[in-house]
Amino acid sequence: MAAMKARDASPRPAAAAVARPGRHGRRRGRGGFGATRPGELALRYALLLLVLAITILPFLWQLSTSLKGPYEDVFAQTPSFVPLQPTLENYARVADTIPVWTYALNSVIVAVIVVGGNAVGATLAGFALARLEFRGAKLLLVLFLSTLVLPGEVTIVSQYVTVRGMGLADTLLGVALPGAIGMLNVLLMRTAFQAIPKEMDEAAVIDGATPWQRLIRLGLPNVRGMLSVITIFAFIGAWDDFLWPLIVLNDPKNFTLTVGLQYLNGTFSANPRLIAAGTMISFLPIVLLFASLQRFFFRGVAEGAIKG
Repeated sequence: MAAMKARDASPRPAAAAVARPGRHGRRRGRGGFGATRPGELALRYALLLLVLAITILPFLWQLSTSLKGPYEDVFAQTPSFVPLQPTLENYARVADTIPVWTYALNSVIVAVIVVGGNAVGATLAGFALARLEFRGAKLLLVLFLSTLVLPGEVTIVSQYVTVRGMGLADTLLGVALPGAIGMLNVLLMRTAFQAIPKEMDEAAVIDGATPWQRLIRLGLPNVRGMLSVITIFAFIGAWDDFLWPLIVLNDPKNFTLTVGLQYLNGTFSANPRLIAAGTMISFLPIVLLFASLQRFFFRGVAEGAIKG
């Protein structure tokens, strides 16, 4: 009995010692290891607010300018941020000045071709590099990586010569073709396919699955998040592109929205309201797209586990 009482009483000093940690232990107990101090937390939020202001304020200023009436002085020494007489007349004048909806449709056509090409081409190439064994796979991967080192301006002349030789100059297909498969998107899809456990792939091979069946039934269900990421990137890149469409297109009927809006800058250079309205017409679709697909985007970025 005495031994049992001694055993029952022995953990109590240890528990008391755990319950009364030192000064550092108490701080970790409340916040855990790596707890953020109030000063560090305030500094983080201050930096986030600074980055947010640098990023968002120019667009908010453009939106405010596009809504200002003709009698508001946008060149005042201290212009007001909030429009005193908000109006949508500037947007109507943009549509009356240039065929903005035709340009927007051309941009949509180019974006659809680019998104489709990246969704199909990058998926097939990424699966081949990650899951198929063939001679020269490592060399091909090195070539893919080497293309990321070169800026786009280095190859733009050769791209134009190639597109012109194919008879696609001054066409929307010629604008979309160079961006139909992005090398970065191929590498992203390769990384996503490599995250699938090899055991699942080997089991499918043992069951007699062909490469197409492994891609459709095993690969695609596990890389949908990354696929949504590259489609968003491809759409934004195709929609915002200005230099390449400016080089390829000559007929105003084929102009994309970013190229067509330059006529506002040339014709109405003294009226920044119309220029701001045209800028917002080009910018708002990107905001709406990302706002509607942001959950898929962040799910694809953070996706690290394989279901199954």
